Amino acid sequence: MVNRFERFSLLLFEILRYWHKLTAEEMKKYGLKGAHSIYLLTMLRYPDGITATQICEYCVKDKADVSRMMTLLEKKGLVKKEGVHQNLYKGVFKLTEEGRKAALFVSQRASLAVDIAGKDLTDEQRKVLYEALEQIASNLRKLNKEGLPE
Repeated sequence: MVNRFERFSLLLFEILRYWHKLTAEEMKKYGLKGAHSIYLLTMLRYPDGITATQICEYCVKDKADVSRMMTLLEKKGLVKKEGVHQNLYKGVFKLTEEGRKAALFVSQRASLAVDIAGKDLTDEQRKVLYEALEQIASNLRKLNKEGLPE
């Protein structure tokens, strides 16, 4: 019999595997990888710009990853850097018009995928699912900081 840890882990890995495949396929249209989608979607929520520090926090990514991604997105003409001293942690990143179009496309495609994937869930099931996932993430975040008890 599969225990709770195995079931939880395997289901999460399977969901992530298929999600990454879908995002990779959609992002090919822009010469990008699936991992870029979360950056575009996050930046779409901040039309006045977002700092690298905020991107790290909201996308749950480290500084090195954010630096690589922003550099690539700038080279592709999807993001521009504005503000004081053009280094990574000063000023803000904004989507260019082309970046905004790409982000809107990704947003629409992601919404379609989420709708299809969750089509058999009731609103109540969806609410409970997200509440449970948020609580698990919060508990794991705390465990990561404090370590497992002896």
